[in-house]
Amino acid sequence: MNIQFIINESHHDKCFRQLVNEPVTVLRGISQIQADALRDAFGINTVGELADLRVVKLARAIRTMASAEAEPLEAMAKEALLDDAVEMTFPASDPVSVASSITRIEVPPEKVDATSDHQNAAAIEANNEQVLGSRALGPGGQHTAGAA
Repeated sequence: MNIQFIINESHHDKCFRQLVNEPVTVLRGISQIQADALRDAFGINTVGELADLRVVKLARAIRTMASAEAEPLEAMAKEALLDDAVEMTFPASDPVSVASSITRIEVPPEKVDATSDHQNAAAIEANNEQVLGSRALGPGGQHTAGAA
């Protein structure tokens, strides 16, 4: 570590043992106003006292433990359920093929009238005739005037 980047130029000739007992203003970026605030709030006067500050040690411990903490079981279960739901919707065994030579559909396919092209169309029409009293579809499968 290059100490010149973290301490002011006037203290470059000092060793670490000496820097511990220097005022916090020796640290680059700490002004006298900030040093006074540290002294008033926490009783901190030296670099060593700042390093030993209990609040700083607790904050560092929390940061260290946060990086090692496991995901909560509830969150892991939710993520697993979501992964399963996505897999059921979009199975990985049937991925979208980029090289299938179909890039886009220029003209949509002709749509079939589901009311006449249905496996139970005759039964549905018979039910419609019974309920309505007349045929809902004309002879070619077209709706008749006034039909529901």
